[in-house]
Amino acid sequence: MLIGVWQPAAAQSPIMSAIQPPTALTSEQVVNNLVRRNLERAQALAAYQGTRIYRLEYQGFPGSRSAEMVVDVTYKSPETKEFTIRTETGSKLIIDRVFKKLMQSEKEALTRENQSRVALNQDNYSFALTGQENTPAGSFYVLSVEPRTKNKLLYRGRIWVDAKDFAVARIEGEPAKNPSFWTKDSKIEQIYSKVGDFWLPTTNRSASTIRLGGRADLTIEYKDYQTTAVPPSRDSKSTLAGYR
Repeated sequence: MLIGVWQPAAAQSPIMSAIQPPTALTSEQVVNNLVRRNLERAQALAAYQGTRIYRLEYQGFPGSRSAEMVVDVTYKSPETKEFTIRTETGSKLIIDRVFKKLMQSEKEALTRENQSRVALNQDNYSFALTGQENTPAGSFYVLSVEPRTKNKLLYRGRIWVDAKDFAVARIEGEPAKNPSFWTKDSKIEQIYSKVGDFWLPTTNRSASTIRLGGRADLTIEYKDYQTTAVPPSRDSKSTLAGYR
């Protein structure tokens, strides 16, 4: 059976660590800053490589299963992502039907057409500002997000947006559309951390209730990043200076 989870989101970079935001921004201002900075980040990230550890624990009918897979990942802008499996242990069914399907779906999501369909913007989502949180790690705008279409790669829930870099630091939600017949409820949390000049995913956790009875808990750990940024051109410096 296929265990449905969303696609890990793309890497983010805090290029030109922007503008200190005013004490209070509207939802529209936060989203506009987020969309604009996401475009800058996409243009700035030339490549990265890293390691992922996929783990899944399933309990239920017809019996418990588990698996783990360690994978090296190489990304090159704009649409190339390659996975090299280091080790795989545990259930062959989980490895083939879940882990490898996830990697294949992630590669397919890189096409320009698919990226436009899942981008975090006003075309694909409606947003509402629900508050602001101040923590030792920084200040974050909290927004609710609601997909405009029932696309299994979109989600509904909440996002935490870093108030300095306007990068998504945390996502909590559920798929806009049930990604598999075999799952009837999925909850997902994804955490990003600032690694050098970039915001990158560090953990992804999802818990799915299985229609035949049982539960599947998936975690993805991201580590050992090495990134390559595009050197800013003179023109881009002039253009971005207007954002400060």
